[in-house]
Amino acid sequence: MADCKTIAICNQKGGVGKTTTALNLGVGLAAYGNRVLLVDADPQADLTACLGWKKADELEVTLSDKISEVVRDEMTDPRKGILPHGEGVDLVPANIELASTEMMLVTAMCRETALRTYLRELKGRYDYIIIDCMPSLGMLTLNSLAAADSVIIPVQAQYLPAKGMTQLLQTVSRVKRHINPTLKIDGILLTLVDGRTNLARSTREALMTGFGEKIRIYDTSIPVGVKAAEVSSKGMSIYAYEPKSRVARAYAEFTEEVMDDGKPERAKERLRTSDAR
Repeated sequence: MADCKTIAICNQKGGVGKTTTALNLGVGLAAYGNRVLLVDADPQADLTACLGWKKADELEVTLSDKISEVVRDEMTDPRKGILPHGEGVDLVPANIELASTEMMLVTAMCRETALRTYLRELKGRYDYIIIDCMPSLGMLTLNSLAAADSVIIPVQAQYLPAKGMTQLLQTVSRVKRHINPTLKIDGILLTLVDGRTNLARSTREALMTGFGEKIRIYDTSIPVGVKAAEVSSKGMSIYAYEPKSRVARAYAEFTEEVMDDGKPERAKERLRTSDAR
């Protein structure tokens, strides 16, 4: 890739699969030879824990430290504190200190752009940066949107959060208008799909009706699965834990959609390569 693409995985509703999507998308992209950096922008540090660092509070350097350096205009080596993972991705970890950092940002001169300033120092080293946003529309999420080139929105298939979607889209629109004019929405990903019910189909139809004309709805849906729930405590992706599961296949297909980025010629080229293989 000529340029690094930064993608924010964002939804202010919790429990929709943001962290799982960030992790498995990142590892999926790395499997194609891309250099991938995952950024845990949530004080709950779920992404950090899912990658195997269970005692996040004991880490010497986290995202909180790097944002604080930007606010103080005292940035040190941006690579310090980045953790390599065995599946080919790097991680900027988080811990509970990020919550107080968010409060500090409220009065900072660079309150919406501190994360962007930090990640700008790293973009030359990576092909993709994936930001796992916190489940709110607070200052950290604004920073994530200001730093991103695009947004992917996971939506749980068990309900249709129309009001929440509208609020999120309005926030993205405001960030685009005032802070990050190149920000765009890559698409909506349907997650936690239970194939035994009609909810997934009705949710997809409702999404298509409400947003389909303006926003891409990914063809891939992520099924609900026991293995997907188990893997969060194993320190690895679904590909390493259960590579033949339906969830692993779904995330592999979703990764290809993200890489194709809605470009039919790239999808056709990938199909020809697959056929040749």
